[in-house]
Amino acid sequence: MPDSKLGDAVSYTLNQWDYLTRYTEDGRMPIDNNLLERDIRIFATGRKSWLFSDTVDGATASAVVYSLMLTCRAAGVEPFAWLSHVLAELPLRADDADIGDLMPFNFAKAAADD
Repeated sequence: MPDSKLGDAVSYTLNQWDYLTRYTEDGRMPIDNNLLERDIRIFATGRKSWLFSDTVDGATASAVVYSLMLTCRAAGVEPFAWLSHVLAELPLRADDADIGDLMPFNFAKAAADD
């Protein structure tokens, strides 16, 4: 029956079929988004703790910090070690210096070379 809950579910599945099967076209894509869901859950559950982000600048700063911490996780870098390195290195750099080498994924490469 098309107007039943089961009919709605089947209709939704058919309408989303291209998205639901996209992972079969590109082996780099995961079959689900569980990894992403796990990563953002910590932010979703801590919303009340972050009421200080009541301005655009506060929200932007929070987003930058969260992104860098998740980049550490994705690169297999211990966030405290990376942050300690960056905070020690930044004062030694010129204001207009390229700091791309301080990104977490480059820190992982530098640590592997040592």
